[in-house]
Amino acid sequence: MIEFFFDVSSPWTWLGFEGIQPLAADLGEEIAWRPILVGGVFNTVNGSVYESRSRPVPAKARYMKKDLADWARVAGLAIRFPPSVFPVNSVKAMRACCWLGQGCVPFARAAFRAYWTDDRDIAQDDVLRDVAVQAGVDPDALSAGIAQDATKAALRANTDDLIARGGFGSPTMFVDRDDMYFGNDRLALVRAAVLARRG
Repeated sequence: MIEFFFDVSSPWTWLGFEGIQPLAADLGEEIAWRPILVGGVFNTVNGSVYESRSRPVPAKARYMKKDLADWARVAGLAIRFPPSVFPVNSVKAMRACCWLGQGCVPFARAAFRAYWTDDRDIAQDDVLRDVAVQAGVDPDALSAGIAQDATKAALRANTDDLIARGGFGSPTMFVDRDDMYFGNDRLALVRAAVLARRG
């Protein structure tokens, strides 16, 4: 089992999200999708993210944009960075992923595309409704679902679980619950870990 903790507000997470699926299929492994609120993770254990955004190192910031563009080109994804609204409030989108459960992939993909390709503010209800329609999800049912206390609690629980297990950002992956990998560039290590555990 590969757990994938994710928030659609991260372009690196979109890269990991698309990369983990063929990897898992090739290995015959299931993916447990674990939507989180990465801002909650940053607020609790990784406040340095905010410092780096407010006082970026110019050379590093320039390289990061190039690096992201390189990864996006290789993955065949149209990622525009930064979008008009950055960072975005992704709480409703991530609640939607929690409400959809293991069937969240089409919605999450549409949300990634809406934000990172189409430059739409996924914090807005009308945008989320459009995302739902694109993903084949009833937008009225989705709106009701993300307002449920159980859905809100599920997102908090996933976020708290990641923090408790040593996570500090998105995407974070675990192999068999105890072996953690962070970042879209760790997929080769995830593959190696799965194969090593098979002996």
